[in-house]
Amino acid sequence: MIKNTLISFEEQKEESRGSVEFQVFSFTNKIRRLTSHLELHRKDYLSQRGLRKILGKRQRLLAYLSKKNRVRYKELINQLNIRELKTR
Repeated sequence: MIKNTLISFEEQKEESRGSVEFQVFSFTNKIRRLTSHLELHRKDYLSQRGLRKILGKRQRLLAYLSKKNRVRYKELINQLNIRELKTR
């Protein structure tokens, strides 16, 4: 499923690098890569800090997208297998 997602975003890559969906997709790939790195290197505090910063950026982008267009937000969450943020 992730590979199919990658292919669909690669096709749109040239024209939509600045779109919210593409940015969330690239942050998600970085988060997955850093998470697997931190499983091996538990005391790599600099990578932990970078992971927290990327998580915050992705969270802010997802909050923005959920306010602007709820349908695109739901599609992106389902496509990337990210659990939906709880709203109060």
